[in-house]
Amino acid sequence: MKTNIGLPDKTRGQIAVILAKLLADEYLVSIKTRNAHWNVEGPDFHAMHAFFEQQYEQLEESIDDIAERIRAIGHGAPGSLALMLKHTRLKELDKHLVTSTQFITALLADHEQIIRQLREDAPKCAELGDDGTNDFLVGLMADHEKMAWMLRASLG
Repeated sequence: MKTNIGLPDKTRGQIAVILAKLLADEYLVSIKTRNAHWNVEGPDFHAMHAFFEQQYEQLEESIDDIAERIRAIGHGAPGSLALMLKHTRLKELDKHLVTSTQFITALLADHEQIIRQLREDAPKCAELGDDGTNDFLVGLMADHEKMAWMLRASLG
């Protein structure tokens, strides 16, 4: 059945592209956070293992919400690793990390990149007349700002 939510097909398509890229970014940072959870070593292992778990659980909720937003505007959400890697603007880790400081530094850079992108994408959605997606992206930006703050605070 055709989606009839007051946004033209072309506009919904543009917004779906924005959301697909965001979904891929969230997915990659979630995988990196799980990597940190699994592979962190050092005297702070237990605390950081739990910390990274909290972060990837929050990211998993965001991933689901983004995919559902894409579906709500009448498009299919990318659902394969190949598509995630095609759409992401983040980089995979190119070296083996083990310390909490290494992981935190890498994850913080990703969250800050996502925040900067959301600052561009949210108003773009508003300009396209999609206040729902604009509001949704602003909320995600606040979530990432909090996660980035927690990572930054962990560096001292």
